[in-house]
Amino acid sequence: MTLNCNGTLIDISSPKVMGILNITPDSFYDGGSYTNEKEILVQTEKMLKEGATFIDVGAYSSRPGANHISLEEELERILPVIKMILNHFPETLLSIDTFRSEIAKQCVDNGACIINDISAGKLDENMFATVASLQVPYIMMHLKGTPQTMKKHMDYDNLLKEILKYFSERVSIAHSHKIKDLIIDPGFGFSKTIKQNFQLLDNLELLSILEKPLLVGLSRKSMIYKTLESTVQDALNGTSSVNTIALLKGAKILRVHDVKEAMECIKLTSQLKS
Repeated sequence: MTLNCNGTLIDISSPKVMGILNITPDSFYDGGSYTNEKEILVQTEKMLKEGATFIDVGAYSSRPGANHISLEEELERILPVIKMILNHFPETLLSIDTFRSEIAKQCVDNGACIINDISAGKLDENMFATVASLQVPYIMMHLKGTPQTMKKHMDYDNLLKEILKYFSERVSIAHSHKIKDLIIDPGFGFSKTIKQNFQLLDNLELLSILEKPLLVGLSRKSMIYKTLESTVQDALNGTSSVNTIALLKGAKILRVHDVKEAMECIKLTSQLKS
């Protein structure tokens, strides 16, 4: 099980960590934390040293109710950061968190190697064709609605059945475009209640029927800190707990704010599997 990232084959038969680098002012946990060159480079270096295989850069906040920004503003935020990171750390495998095909194209043209799309191509009809032409790995997430409206779309007759149907349809379309490396993200925290998030986690292994690598983004989500009656700042221990569950149920990539702790989850669970 490999991903072709800029000509380098990354073996994900053993789980990997994707470090989150939000360069938005309003992300739910670290919004506004990385706004200048020094802060961005220090955090990137920290995550790489702690063991991150990928760095996921996002310039458009997808938290519930986030402000919509223009394509031009997203480009202005993200392109200088990509160039800066690759100038200082040229071997970095950069993932781009965007649902816009033009952002995807320009970022890959400037050295990024993965596209991470919260909408699985539903918010930009040109995304699949663009990813196919770029021939980069593509992460498709389950989402109903948009970041601005997803809280209105939490009704399901059968949560797992609907998610499987959603991915079956999106994977089929991606295959028709000859997209080769596909990764599935079930979208914890997106258009789902806390109860639904835990139902999804409890049945995560069912997604193996799709025969695609599974990425999970549970890091410091409200399902953790609200259940624990805590805060996002105090949600690290809870994050490690649910990440461990996800690994045991087949997750191949952990998308996290805290790389060191995620690497520890992987090392410990690997001892069980061995």
